[in-house]
Amino acid sequence: MANTKITAFLSLLLVFCSGIVVGAVGYRVYNARVAVAVKPPEKRSPEEFRKMLVDEMTREVHLDDKQVTLLKQIYSETAASFDEARSRENAKLRAEGQIIHDQQVEKVKNILRPDQIPLYDALRARHEAERKSRRKGPPDQK
Repeated sequence: MANTKITAFLSLLLVFCSGIVVGAVGYRVYNARVAVAVKPPEKRSPEEFRKMLVDEMTREVHLDDKQVTLLKQIYSETAASFDEARSRENAKLRAEGQIIHDQQVEKVKNILRPDQIPLYDALRARHEAERKSRRKGPPDQK
């Protein structure tokens, strides 16, 4: 009698646990989220973006023709200022990079023997020529 009660209890427990597992799996399958491809926003040129801003300002803020002209001028001046700032930063970065490179060259030369320095200079000159030719691009085919 005790054996049948234990067997019945274990059977009930097994059915209950299997119901939990089947319910969890069913829930996961039923509520599975589908991956949706999101199209990245289109890349606009600065001119297109400026035109969009002017159009939006004209529409939303009700600008008159004189204000639109002045707004375009302001946006153009701002773009020129940003371009100038970027070019200054690039020049500053190039100058700092050149200083770091020169320091590296000096450190390398300090570990070389005197007979190795001309070979190192020739190697650097060849690398510099290759770098310049890559920067220019392939020669024109005629």
